[in-house]
Amino acid sequence: MHFVISATYGPTDPTRAMLPFIFAATALQEGGKVTLMLFADSVFTAVDGAAVRLVPVGPPNKYEDVVGHAEASVLVCKPCLEARGLDAAKLDKRVKLGGMSDFHSAAKQPDARVINF
Repeated sequence: MHFVISATYGPTDPTRAMLPFIFAATALQEGGKVTLMLFADSVFTAVDGAAVRLVPVGPPNKYEDVVGHAEASVLVCKPCLEARGLDAAKLDKRVKLGGMSDFHSAAKQPDARVINF
């Protein structure tokens, strides 16, 4: 199954920011495929080194489990990034810039399930 996940929470709420990654890591562990799109403040988690410093309350940080996985694609909303004054050159090199068309294309896959955080 292909899970298409949208995330909106950033580092100001580490537990909520990590929930999409926790869900994605579980799906990948079970043999699924994941497209995770970072919108709004969640784009801050894609800044190189930022997500690994997040300490969620309770569950573990699963950023590395997702962003480094061959069956995962992590996209960063380009307009969201620009609206927050972030430079794409400072992003983790394993993420890609994208937009709503990329999210929509992933969601149209026959086996896709969309989850919003």
